[in-house]
Amino acid sequence: MPELPEVESYRQVATRAVGRRIVAVDSPDAWFLKGGTTAEDLDATLVGGRFTAARRIGKLLLLDVDGDASGSGAPSKDAHPVVGIRFGMTGTLLVDGIDDVGPLLYGPSRRDPAWERWRVVLEGGGTLVVHDPRRLGGVTLDPDTTGLGPDALTVGSAALRTATAGSSAPLKAVLLDQSRVAGIGNLIADETLWRAGLSPLRPAASLAAPESRRLHRHLRATLADLIQRGGSHRGDLIDERHPGGCCPKDGAPLRRATVGGRTTWWCPAHQV
Repeated sequence: MPELPEVESYRQVATRAVGRRIVAVDSPDAWFLKGGTTAEDLDATLVGGRFTAARRIGKLLLLDVDGDASGSGAPSKDAHPVVGIRFGMTGTLLVDGIDDVGPLLYGPSRRDPAWERWRVVLEGGGTLVVHDPRRLGGVTLDPDTTGLGPDALTVGSAALRTATAGSSAPLKAVLLDQSRVAGIGNLIADETLWRAGLSPLRPAASLAAPESRRLHRHLRATLADLIQRGGSHRGDLIDERHPGGCCPKDGAPLRRATVGGRTTWWCPAHQV
């Protein structure tokens, strides 16, 4: 599923569209447009302009827009609109047919034109396409990002400590809360806690300062590692996330529970 490593890969793919004039926008699925955004809004804002940057906050991809929607070549009078793209569980991004991530863990291995939820045609015939079989993602014009916490890839140790302090909720549930730290999904949370030797069930506020620093160190290292490997589904724990699975570190049988509404696997031998 798209978590921070996948969306970071999509951000890198999206940079291939930066600077290229937008000649058409196709929004065939009104359900996929969120926050009151309409196809007409996207046409008026984007056509004739250019993407000027591809950014990311957590699992939200942000495409900055500049230019003149009339196609006259004059600068836009609007203050730099932003397109926000969320990918849900099965969304992918392709620019000129290129997708650096490939099939997702919970998505189909094939592509179907009927699953293309949003398409931008670029000058010269290239395209930027959002492909989402389950329609759990969405496109928003000028999305509100004020409810997101600091990005998990760049969050500092003190900020992570603040995010977990004062909460009696399970540690994993707090990490999944995007208002506390943005970008951590189910697989990243399990992999990070497994590497850090911390139980997903313990109260978040119970972390001592050294444990919090250890969590921060492993979170940053896990994200960097999985971005390099190509996705959140390429962690060391992933192949053992099933009944009868054993800890890759010590061979102990893994346990399964539901934490924060998500299926959770951990090793009771070394995660305390």
